[in-house]
Amino acid sequence: MRWIEVADRVYARRYEELDQTLGLVIGDERCLVIDTGTDEHHGAEWAAAIRGLTALPWTVVITHAHWDHFFGTAAFGDAPVLAHPRCTTEMREHGGVQAEKWAAKYRVDGRDEVAERLLSARLVLPTEEIADSVEVDLGGRVVSLVHPGRGHTDNDLIAHVPDAGVVFAGDTVEQGAPPSVGEDSYPLEWPAALDTLLGLDPRTVVPGHGEPVDAEFVLAQRAEIAGRSDR
Repeated sequence: MRWIEVADRVYARRYEELDQTLGLVIGDERCLVIDTGTDEHHGAEWAAAIRGLTALPWTVVITHAHWDHFFGTAAFGDAPVLAHPRCTTEMREHGGVQAEKWAAKYRVDGRDEVAERLLSARLVLPTEEIADSVEVDLGGRVVSLVHPGRGHTDNDLIAHVPDAGVVFAGDTVEQGAPPSVGEDSYPLEWPAALDTLLGLDPRTVVPGHGEPVDAEFVLAQRAEIAGRSDR
């Protein structure tokens, strides 16, 4: 576990488990937490790490409805939780199924404790839904939450910090491994979603898994996804 300060008061926190990257943006009056981790144990560590940097009230955004990005939300108490409407639906209808599937995988790998933590995590649903885009005022700093279109899922949100030139991409971008194309992905539309991200002219892009990257990396990943889709 380690912090990376990618810009002034804009942080990524890296985890060895799943090579995951969570995000934090601090304003003058509030902070924005980007994803909450894999379970309540992970979420509690993440919340404590944030409190080591700031005591400001927090708002949470869930970048998409995959279990490793939202099962730590209970650690953030009654904070507002923002997500795409389809993210809420997917979490409600399939969050438990995802947990059971991955818990079974952890048990096969001999990681019973991790499996039990996942199965015992409470599902906290979003409190506010963003179908297109919204600006979140943190006090002296605004973060834009944008649905870039269908790509990694049909419910992705990215978080743009314009004064810092940073975009938190969720799993629309992945570093250290090929982009994860699952049954709920839209590879034919994913390049257009990345075009939306690149249109924000970011200096730094923070993926949901892996190290922060630049726009050139995203362009290369866009070409890779488009190449897969052409076959």
